[in-house]
Amino acid sequence: MNYQWYPGHMTKAIRMMQENIKLIDLVIELLDARIPFSSRNPDIDRLAAGKFRIVLLGKADLADPACNRQWIRYFQERQIPVQEIDSRVKNGMKAVYGMAREACREKIERDRRRGIVNRPVRAMVVGIPNVGKSTFINSFVGRACAQTGNRPGVTRGKQWIRLDRGLELLDTPGILWPKFEDQQVGMRLAFIGSLNDETILMDELACDLIRCLVRLYPQALPGRYDIEGTGEPSRVLEQIAEKRGCYGKGQEPDLERAAALLVEDFRSGRLGRLTLERP
Repeated sequence: MNYQWYPGHMTKAIRMMQENIKLIDLVIELLDARIPFSSRNPDIDRLAAGKFRIVLLGKADLADPACNRQWIRYFQERQIPVQEIDSRVKNGMKAVYGMAREACREKIERDRRRGIVNRPVRAMVVGIPNVGKSTFINSFVGRACAQTGNRPGVTRGKQWIRLDRGLELLDTPGILWPKFEDQQVGMRLAFIGSLNDETILMDELACDLIRCLVRLYPQALPGRYDIEGTGEPSRVLEQIAEKRGCYGKGQEPDLERAAALLVEDFRSGRLGRLTLERP
């Protein structure tokens, strides 16, 4: 299956980022801890060149803890400040505030020498669709100030949010890039819901997910569905349909229903804490 999705509003979003980046001191890049490499938009490096950066591993509670530690080491070795977060329970929010101020310490000191005091650090929050930017901002600020949703593309315009006298945040729409050169990247983005499900053949996506899980976490499917969980992915999907009572006409296994159930179980963490990429 060809994994591509680039709705028209993303071109407008990139233009908006280009227009506002000159106002920004710091870029806070939110990644999905389950696929830190694939959830990094390569266009961000170009757009944010010369700006202070920090990386947040979002949805870290859904990712393999050992892999979280490996990815934290990976970014630290590259001198990139990094923090794992679970925005739903505000885990790591205090640390993020300190990291933002520390990342811009040179800028703050430079302002002070020039007699500029109480000028807030301006940070742009960026990431791909459905990576949890708005949920992070709401947890970080402590109130429902950014619109959230469980589908990609909820945030369409820019929002300035003043945290306190020391920090202002600019929320931006989730931005993909126009073409995935590596279809494995597109596939992993589809796994986490960053592509529009209506553009995806869900049974094929589920078979791709089964292949990944059998290779990386062979006990995940047997543990969740009480199935053998090996063999051809289509047969494994049939086993899931039979165990979960997903039948269509003539009592044939309904692979579409089983596929949707499997993908949702992965996205919600019901298959366990899983990471699909290693540094």
